[in-house]
Amino acid sequence: MLPAKNRQRGRHEFGNHCGDEMRLIRFRSARLLASAAAIAAIAALAAGCQTTQSTATTGSLSLAPAENRSDADWHHDLAVYGPQYHADPGNLEVALRYAQALRATGQRAQALAVLQRASIAAPHNKIVLGEYGRALADNGDYQQAFDVLDRAHSPDQPDWRILSAQGAVLDQMGQHNEAQRFYLTALKIVPDEPSVLSNLGLSYALSHDLPKAEEVLRRAAAHQPVDPRVRANLALVIGLQGRFAEAESIARADLPPEEAAANVAYLRQMLAQKDNLPKPLANARVRPDMGRMANRDMGE
Repeated sequence: MLPAKNRQRGRHEFGNHCGDEMRLIRFRSARLLASAAAIAAIAALAAGCQTTQSTATTGSLSLAPAENRSDADWHHDLAVYGPQYHADPGNLEVALRYAQALRATGQRAQALAVLQRASIAAPHNKIVLGEYGRALADNGDYQQAFDVLDRAHSPDQPDWRILSAQGAVLDQMGQHNEAQRFYLTALKIVPDEPSVLSNLGLSYALSHDLPKAEEVLRRAAAHQPVDPRVRANLALVIGLQGRFAEAESIARADLPPEEAAANVAYLRQMLAQKDNLPKPLANARVRPDMGRMANRDMGE
């Protein structure tokens, strides 16, 4: 559970606290944006986020690997699992795969409804709880998401993916120091895991510590093959420090040159508008958008 003094914080407070700053640095290309996560995430951390597995407590449920799947693959899953789910909503395997495809194709409200029903049918299944918690976060129900994710693993058997997802939720709620503790705990289990490092780096950016954010994101980007979302987050943080040429060079690894240049130009323009002062942009301190965090653990 969150500390008592923080339990009432939710979607509206976060939006009032961060909304204006976050909107200033939305790149025109969704591919260059961070998560959830998150950042969802921030979140996603987010980035875009990818669904991951947790340890189930009952049965042998599993999720299809989300990496390297195309939109066509996800729409195929919708066509396959949608009719199966409607014919037998109690089949948890089908429900999970259907919800996974729904989230991957942006149908978040419907995915949440499917997972809510599954969680009622299997209230102790850790895979179901993990996916339900991520879906709640997708829909902005951060406090409930955190509580559900807390039930998706246990202190004696912590799941680093769930810890990272919980960190992303805390970042969504503006509790960045607490979020960083969750990421660091996850890294004790999986040292140098790039998805967790990416979330941690963006969390430092949200805390206005851009040099530390860059340091951590460079560690994440050192892992081969590099996830394009990690590199996008690194480019974002470097751009926020005013090093636009370097940010553009990094972005070009995954974007056409003209698109990378347009994104950096847009970031430069938005930072200048925010500060409204002729001071070096390297001193800018704004919050990156954590609504779409490069986070493998918030799902999508």
